[in-house]
Amino acid sequence: MEVVFLIAAFNALFFSLLLYQKRPAAKQDTILIFWMLYLGFYTGIYGLTSSFLFTDYPLWSAAFISLLMLHGPFLYWYARSLVLPQGRLRTADLFHLLPFILFNLYILFSSHNPSSAEGIRLDHSADHGGESPIFVVFLVLTALSGPIYFAVTISLFKRLDIRIFNQFSSLKDINLGWLRNLVIAFGVVWTLLMAAAILHHLFRFFSWSFCTDGLALSLSIFILLIGYFGLRQREIFPSIVNMPSVADDSADRKYSSSNLKTEDALNVKSLLEQHMAAKKPYLNPELSLPQLAAEINVSPHHLSQVINEHFERNFFDFVNWYRV
Repeated sequence: MEVVFLIAAFNALFFSLLLYQKRPAAKQDTILIFWMLYLGFYTGIYGLTSSFLFTDYPLWSAAFISLLMLHGPFLYWYARSLVLPQGRLRTADLFHLLPFILFNLYILFSSHNPSSAEGIRLDHSADHGGESPIFVVFLVLTALSGPIYFAVTISLFKRLDIRIFNQFSSLKDINLGWLRNLVIAFGVVWTLLMAAAILHHLFRFFSWSFCTDGLALSLSIFILLIGYFGLRQREIFPSIVNMPSVADDSADRKYSSSNLKTEDALNVKSLLEQHMAAKKPYLNPELSLPQLAAEINVSPHHLSQVINEHFERNFFDFVNWYRV
C-alpha cells in the first residue's frame, strides 16, 4: 500500500510541473499547483511514515492529521476561481486557514506542556488515558471540514449555472461536470471515512489504519482525477464582464441600476435582430455574450438587459431559440 501512496505523491509533483508549464496559464492553475504540492506532500509523507508515525510520534501525527483541514479550502478556492469571473484569492480568504493554524498552535503549546501532551494521541494503547477535550474538538473540526467545504463548493455550481445561461450559448467544456461529479463522489467517501474515524475514537469500531489508509488512498485517486481534468480545464471567464448572477428572474431587480434608456434599448433590440438574421452568429457553437456584444458594438451588460427584458430569455435560451 505504501508504494501506491508514493506513486500518487510522484504524480502530484508531475502534474504540478505540467501545470507550471501550461500555456496559456489560467488563474485557477496557480491554485491547483499549490493544491497538488500539498496533496503530494501529504500522500508522500504518509507512505513513508504510516507504519510508525501514529504510534511513536503522537504530536507529529496530530500535526499531520491537521493537514486534512487544508483540503477543503483548496477545493473551495479552486472551484471559486473557475466559477467567478474575479475568483482570485483575497486577503480575507486566509481566514479559511484559521482552524488549521489554531490546531497547530495548540499542538505547539502541548509540546511544551507534558500534561497537555498526554491528551494528544490518535491510537489507543493500554497505558494511555483519554484524549484532551480540546484535542477532540479539533479532531471533530477536522472531520467536519470536508463535508462543509464539499457542500459550500456544490453551492457554487448553482451560481455557475446562472452565469453560463446568461453568457454562453453552449455547455461544452464549461459546466464543470467532471468537477461536480468528483466533489460529490469524494464528498461521500470522505464523509464515510471521517464517520468511521469518529466511531473508532468513540466506540473502538474499525481500526485506525483502516481510517487513515482509506483517506490516503482516496486522496491518491483524487490526485489522478483532479490532476488530469484540471490540466485540461480551460478558463471559463477569462475577461468576461461580471454580469448579474442573482437567481431572481425579475429583470427590474437585476437591472435596477442600469443607465440604458428605453429608446436606446429598442435600438439595441432592432440592431440585434438584424444582426442575428443577416450574420447568423448563432451558427458559432462557442458564441458568448461578450463576443456577440462586440459584434454589434454594445456593452455586454446592456445586451444582456435587452435579451432579458425584451425577449424574456437568458442568453443561452435566446441563442438556442435561433438555432432550433
